[in-house]
Amino acid sequence: MRIDPYLFFDGRAEEALHFYRDALHGEVQMLMRYGESPSEPDSPQCLPEDAASKIQHAMLAVGDQLLMLSDVVPLGHGFHGHAISLQYGALDEAKRAFDALCSGGEVLMPFGATFFSPGYGMLRDRFGVQWIVMANPELEKPN
Repeated sequence: MRIDPYLFFDGRAEEALHFYRDALHGEVQMLMRYGESPSEPDSPQCLPEDAASKIQHAMLAVGDQLLMLSDVVPLGHGFHGHAISLQYGALDEAKRAFDALCSGGEVLMPFGATFFSPGYGMLRDRFGVQWIVMANPELEKPN
């Protein structure tokens, strides 16, 4: 089983997709705009006028994980208690990801050593998504 985060943006999904691709060294696996959809949406009144150019669904591969993005949230925004946690085996990789995601965002807890990790930090990126980034040396140990 997998659990893949799916993030919704109000018209900024393409900007977010490119930002996360660069910050996390990801690869865009799929991108479909509303105008490319093979069928008409069930509720066209729920879509903005410029929906044809907006992202209906995108997938970004980051290592063996997926981050999915879209521009429209049909059910609205209701849940605010969340963060995406990134764990890296190497301290320098965790620090690089933290610094990249901070660009244009807000540091909630500076990246540094804690009793449970040689490097741990929390931030809210320029899109309002909260991230927890940590070095977990256990990930580098062979199974």
